[in-house]
Amino acid sequence: MRLYIERPIYLTTRLKSDHAALTHGNLTSSHPNVHKTPSSHPSHHHDPFNHHRSTTNKLPQSIMAKLTLLTLLGLLTPTALSLRPSPGCGKTPALVTSSSTTTPLRITSNNKQREFFVRLPQNYNSSTPHRLIFTLHALGGTAQQVIAGQGGYLPYYGLPPLANSSTTPTVFVIPNGLNNGWQNSNGEDVTFLRSVLSTVESDLCVDQDLRFSTGFSYGAAMSYSLACSLGREIRAVAALSGNPQISGCAAGSEPVAYYGQHGTTDNVLPLAQARQMRDRFLKNNGCAAQAEPPVPAAGSQGKVKTVYTGCLPDKPVTFVVFDGGHVPTPRETGESETFAHKETWEFFSQFT
Repeated sequence: MRLYIERPIYLTTRLKSDHAALTHGNLTSSHPNVHKTPSSHPSHHHDPFNHHRSTTNKLPQSIMAKLTLLTLLGLLTPTALSLRPSPGCGKTPALVTSSSTTTPLRITSNNKQREFFVRLPQNYNSSTPHRLIFTLHALGGTAQQVIAGQGGYLPYYGLPPLANSSTTPTVFVIPNGLNNGWQNSNGEDVTFLRSVLSTVESDLCVDQDLRFSTGFSYGAAMSYSLACSLGREIRAVAALSGNPQISGCAAGSEPVAYYGQHGTTDNVLPLAQARQMRDRFLKNNGCAAQAEPPVPAAGSQGKVKTVYTGCLPDKPVTFVVFDGGHVPTPRETGESETFAHKETWEFFSQFT
């Protein structure tokens, strides 16, 4: 647990898991296709949470002193004091219900009616700040397909079973794109997803420092676009076989934790385009320069995973190249299920 006292009447906390060691190059793995990149510059003398530090509401000094003491003694639970609790914390939800995975919620954005779905964890607790993950469909897909696990997807990209074991519960938000895609004309999809965040976080208890997005193909491109546009407002993205142009990248100079994966034989969105996406955040995140990692041998059904070093603390970059095409659920030889959801969750779950 990291404790910050920013002026006498502020207190914030943040937990860091052992996965954070990846950002400092402390990767230990026996897997032959996991690469640790060398650091080419000294460590950054930089507050690890500079971009994600904020404060709780102002409280009397006597109460803050007690909270500080409890925290130092380990008696304050990690979720008892969120870094950025949303306005919905402590409220009974008035909008989102258990049926919000089957009945769409609707808002008007840019004079267009848009819809989205929300999946609550079992035993949702309005006093517990939740992780929030956007799961974005591909071109021609729908939110309903993502929910049901149809059209080549795993349900919610396979993340709920993994999230269920986390001490931080997760809310999944599943929006529908316009014309079954995320063209994001004049930034309208970014505007829509910002409005969805505001709507959901006003109704539910969300840790606003734990916002994530993932998707395949067009959904990956839109997740990348969110990283560009939201910057410090989003914790991390996982782009599965995306492209940097089709949803755009407004701004795009802020550091954001970034996971990408792509197939060597993808003839829909070539690998070179995914490398461009990765390279933006290697630069933004201050990662060490290195030669392009090798790719898996043709026909091997293998993958090469690169965890970059020298990145800003808490802003890791991981990139997986697999022997395969434009698919959301690639598998390695001998494996009965995809690695995509496991890699995505490993990346997201390091932030707590």
